[in-house]
Amino acid sequence: MTTALVRQAVAAGYRPGERAYRRITTGLMLGGLANFLALYHVQPLLPGIAGAYRVSAAEATAVLSLSTVTMAVALLFVGPLSDIVGRVPIMRISLAGSAVLGLAAAAAPTWHSLLVLRGLEGVALAGLPAVAIAYLREEIHPDAHLRANATYIMGTALGGAAGRLLPGPLEAQWGWSGAGTVIGGITLLCAAGLWILVPPSRRFERSGSRGLVRNTALTLRDPALVLLCLVGAATMGAFVGLYNALSFRLQAAPYLLGGAATLVYAAYPIGIAAPPIAGRLALRRGRGLVALPGVALLLAGILLTAAPGLPAIVAGLGVLTFAFLGTHSLVSGWVAGRAHRIGVGVGQASGLYLLAYYAGSSVFGALAAYLWQTGGWSGVIAVSSVLTVAAGTLVLLARRFDTP
Repeated sequence: MTTALVRQAVAAGYRPGERAYRRITTGLMLGGLANFLALYHVQPLLPGIAGAYRVSAAEATAVLSLSTVTMAVALLFVGPLSDIVGRVPIMRISLAGSAVLGLAAAAAPTWHSLLVLRGLEGVALAGLPAVAIAYLREEIHPDAHLRANATYIMGTALGGAAGRLLPGPLEAQWGWSGAGTVIGGITLLCAAGLWILVPPSRRFERSGSRGLVRNTALTLRDPALVLLCLVGAATMGAFVGLYNALSFRLQAAPYLLGGAATLVYAAYPIGIAAPPIAGRLALRRGRGLVALPGVALLLAGILLTAAPGLPAIVAGLGVLTFAFLGTHSLVSGWVAGRAHRIGVGVGQASGLYLLAYYAGSSVFGALAAYLWQTGGWSGVIAVSSVLTVAAGTLVLLARRFDTP
């Protein structure tokens, strides 16, 4: 290939069918899997953690909420840092560091040491989601952005599914600490896979600190980007809040499921199909039009879980997860596309979106557990429903402001 053709290929980005495209999408799918597995595997273990460390249900949710809080704060810095030092080094260090901290957290001797390690793990975990979408936007051909983004989000869905289904059987065999150790080992293997598969950036352009200040101001001044960040906060808050409280609901009367409660999460893998389906629909109709029915479906899933029967709860979780993962895939790609069009750093815009996304998880995840303790399942349904209706309104407003 001549020098001119090489330059032309670099300018266009990797296409489906090329070896590098397969390496990138496979590596980032592994990274997304490990990231969500490491972050959320404690969710079905919350009752066991509460018992092991003799803390209340609301206190136990701090194991997850603290990680998402520190992750959200770190995203303020990791996205801009990747605009300076590059995408791939950040992703590699992020996954390897989170695996090591996850293994240490599984062996934490005291409640406070567990919180410290999970907080540090949240900081480490920030690197991959802050950078992955920006890396795909830069390295993949524009015609394949939606497809590649959907593959990465599908990896996070696989991690979310594994994070709900694996811990229960592992805990039954080796306790919550043993389950955490196995999860840490899986994260380490995925980190090695990403390290080997994902090639260095070809189209990355380093930004200076002055550019970072400008990009932050532009991002916060753009109504569409701000609204999309709030959509992420609202949908994630509704989703995680319901899942957090459900862990305790299934342990209480009339269910009293014990370790079998994790079997209910078999509904989660239904959501794995959502990102590619949403991506194909968005190619034909646009992200905004597809995101609206996604939010409506999210509300339907929430309301289904209000029924007392386990079949309805499982069905509700399936609908909820499908709708959430499809919507998140669309909105995260929408943020990157909008930032690219208006000349804002994609890494920084994605970082701010994820800051709002995980802030919603932290705040409303803890609030849902508190409402479960004080008001039962009706309180959880109420806050999740309000958040979902708010998300739909925000999507409508974002469509209005999303002009070239």
